[in-house]
Amino acid sequence: MNITKDLTPQSVWNYFEEITKVPRPSKKEEKILAYLVNFAESNNLEYKRDAIGNIVIIREASKGKESSETVILQSHVDMVCEKNSDVVIDFDNDPLDIFIDGEWLKAKGTTLGADCGIGMAYAMALLTEKGIVTPRLEALFTVDEETGLTGAFELGTDILTGKYLINLDSEDEGEIFIGCAGGIDTVAKFPFSRVDVEKGRIYVSLSVSGLCGGHSGDDINKNLANSNILLCRFLFSKCNDISHNLISFDGGNLRNAIPRDAVAVIAIDSKDFDTLQNRFNEYENTVKAEFYKTEPNMKLSIEKVDSTEKAIDDKVARNVIKAVVTVPNGVQAMSQDIDGFVETSTNLASVKVEGDALIVVTSQRSSLESKKYFVSEQLNCLFTLYGADVHHSDGYPGWAPIPSSTLLDAFTSEYKDIFAKDMAVKVIHAGLECGLILKKYPQLEMVSVGPTLRGVHSPVERLEIKTVDMCWKLLLAVIAKI
Repeated sequence: MNITKDLTPQSVWNYFEEITKVPRPSKKEEKILAYLVNFAESNNLEYKRDAIGNIVIIREASKGKESSETVILQSHVDMVCEKNSDVVIDFDNDPLDIFIDGEWLKAKGTTLGADCGIGMAYAMALLTEKGIVTPRLEALFTVDEETGLTGAFELGTDILTGKYLINLDSEDEGEIFIGCAGGIDTVAKFPFSRVDVEKGRIYVSLSVSGLCGGHSGDDINKNLANSNILLCRFLFSKCNDISHNLISFDGGNLRNAIPRDAVAVIAIDSKDFDTLQNRFNEYENTVKAEFYKTEPNMKLSIEKVDSTEKAIDDKVARNVIKAVVTVPNGVQAMSQDIDGFVETSTNLASVKVEGDALIVVTSQRSSLESKKYFVSEQLNCLFTLYGADVHHSDGYPGWAPIPSSTLLDAFTSEYKDIFAKDMAVKVIHAGLECGLILKKYPQLEMVSVGPTLRGVHSPVERLEIKTVDMCWKLLLAVIAKI
């Protein structure tokens, strides 16, 4: 069924709808890469791959454009796979269920994958669109952007020849980005042993659900609730005088997503259940009042559950809860140079039992390398005080803005000509692959653009339909001008 058959530009929408039918979780991109190879071969386009699996597909210059500089169109092939708890889907094998809702395209109960599927679709359309005059185009499709920027880190040094690179991974029509934050992950491991639960105790599930979630860069300043912190806050502040054992904790999924759900199972004396239930209901009212504007669908639930699982030893359980309550989260500093721009942030992404350890994953971002490392060191100190083994990811660099370039000037002037208004030039707090690509190809001029997306990295992700055509017209005009 062609959901997007009446939308324009049809070539872009057709490719995007095809992409939504191809499973492409991070680190499991074999099917989407095979799709791209088939696309190149069926359109008689040259393509090449580097050792990590990135693909470059080439459209040769139109007649008369042979001496023009090559333009690179860059997008990543993987998507964040998040879903509502009541949705049944196998992201490794199933297509997305997309639909049009007024002015937006959405997926039913899951992420849409427009980050960065719509960027892929633009590149594919530009590679095959008939009747347009272009310089040589190199469409770079990178792997594993969402969980490690692996494709950009391992990008081959002889796979690109262009001078101008257009990153298609931005989410605001009418805005052009010329810089981004760098990032690093800090992961705390709390080893524990299992201990017997007192006979006669009952098992109780406490859950937080229905939060908005979102991108841990773009949405970190929107006063969204963090499910892990909400649940640990209750366990720390409302359960101290109720004897209990922590059995399990499962909150959040991805390092670059603000966590929407969390579930903890505890064991208590049956006589304390009514007290616990009353306190949890009161706590629900409290936190709903704190986030009444930003989290309208917040839900807290408590229920008895059947289990015979042993408990996490009490010292480790309490240390993890204290650490989650104490750890910095959210915006840490605003830019001194750009009004309203987040300079440094940290996201407490997930808390999960893995084998015989509780694992806490956090992610730090900053447009200042020194601040990125400082916040990660703060978290290291805090987690270590609570007995954790801590390690950091390799991190990735930011992309330092250059306020004037041929490519930037082309975009801003063409945008003004087409839409009779100025394009906003910005730096983004989210991480982009541009900084890593620039290390391999320092001669490149870069910008990042895209149509309007909202709710990325969450099941409310949506793509504003009219902005897809606006961005397409801009891309055509800029490429013709270059």
